[in-house]
Amino acid sequence: MTSSPQTFDFRSPTELREVVAEQLRLLLEQRNYEGAKVLLVPVQPVDVAEALEELPKPMQLVTFRLLPREKAVEVYEYCTSEVQESLIQEFQDQEILDIVNGMAPDDRASLFDELPPQVVRRILPKLTPEERQATSQLLGYQPQTAGRLMTPEYIYLAEDLTVAQAADKVRELARDREVSYYIYITDDRHGLTGVMSLRDLLLADPNQCLRDVMNRDVIFAYTDTDQEEAAQLIQRYDLTALPIVDREKVLVGVMTVDDAMDILQLEATEDIYTMGAVRSEGGENYFQSNLMSVTRKRIPWLSVLLITNTLTIFVMSNFEEVLDQVVALAFFTPLLIDTGGNIGAQSSTVVIRGLSTDELKSRKPGWVIFRESIAGGMLGILLGIAVIVLAYVFMGQPTIGLTVGLSLLVIAVIAATAGAALPFLFNAMGFDPALMSAPFITTVVDVLGIFVYLSIASFMLGLA
Repeated sequence: MTSSPQTFDFRSPTELREVVAEQLRLLLEQRNYEGAKVLLVPVQPVDVAEALEELPKPMQLVTFRLLPREKAVEVYEYCTSEVQESLIQEFQDQEILDIVNGMAPDDRASLFDELPPQVVRRILPKLTPEERQATSQLLGYQPQTAGRLMTPEYIYLAEDLTVAQAADKVRELARDREVSYYIYITDDRHGLTGVMSLRDLLLADPNQCLRDVMNRDVIFAYTDTDQEEAAQLIQRYDLTALPIVDREKVLVGVMTVDDAMDILQLEATEDIYTMGAVRSEGGENYFQSNLMSVTRKRIPWLSVLLITNTLTIFVMSNFEEVLDQVVALAFFTPLLIDTGGNIGAQSSTVVIRGLSTDELKSRKPGWVIFRESIAGGMLGILLGIAVIVLAYVFMGQPTIGLTVGLSLLVIAVIAATAGAALPFLFNAMGFDPALMSAPFITTVVDVLGIFVYLSIASFMLGLA
């Protein structure tokens, strides 16, 4: 007895992916291919792509071949690079051409970036002349630029057309264009002169000329603009698409909002990896990397941190006599260095994020650093008072408590100042501020904190 496919009520994306994958696995194990086909009909392409990830590789291929051609192209565009490469290795040549020819040029270029070179060399000559030209054009731009991510499938019209003529032209072209919600207006040399939304076009007087009703204040980016900057323009001005021009202001493509969302997510992920001292290059998925690659990425930073942490041992060895005379001082060492490290990491995190999102663009570095220093001082006072009380209650030694409390105040100020200042310094030097991440800040504060603590203890306890 075979199972009938399940109908789906409203579910979260995670639940839907799991249910679809489970149903597909069951139907394919029973060789109920017709049931699997019916199951996939109401499921959105992005959900099918996510469900594919849950299936074994042989089932991924079978499931993909059950999809109608047009839906298969959409599903393939949403698949992870790992699944895309796995599928394309199993496809017959004609299947590859059907899928790749049907993809949007920007998605095709992204796919070719991920595929092994020998596979790209096999596919590229077999594309239609139009698709090959569009793909080669995009691949000619530098990686991680707006030109590499744009699509040439947009609607552009001459500025001397009437609104009525433009509406007829849009009806003719929209079916074959990826971007059809904006109409870009160009002059006789294809230079970008204006833009109109479909809504503006529908509401305009049919007899007016486009040049008289178009919006001339066009937000655009150049082909060599960094992809993150272009994505931020889309976010800043609430655009659905961003026109891309060359240095002569000639319109060459359009970057869409879905690409912008992918870029911002990728850049945020890279910043988080960098702040954790785990570099991610070229958008590579960390969890798809092999263990040797993971180890290689972590070793350089850990080696640097290991060497710099030996300075802590050196500092403590110079205060060996102080620690021998008052052993209780050693009890508070973890508390001080951990607190200082955490305060420094918090300051560096907010500054790095502010620099990444341009939130600090209008703020002077001196003001931000001073503000974080004051915040560190306030934290140090509150925590210092708590430590003084605890040291008196549990140890009955107010002098040691006062020493630790005062040290905590100084360390908190140093940590907050360093955490805020070092990302600005790296940014001014042209480096990624995220390199000045929590592990590095913590190490710097550890060394300075131990030195400050034992120096204050020597003075306060008369051991100098």
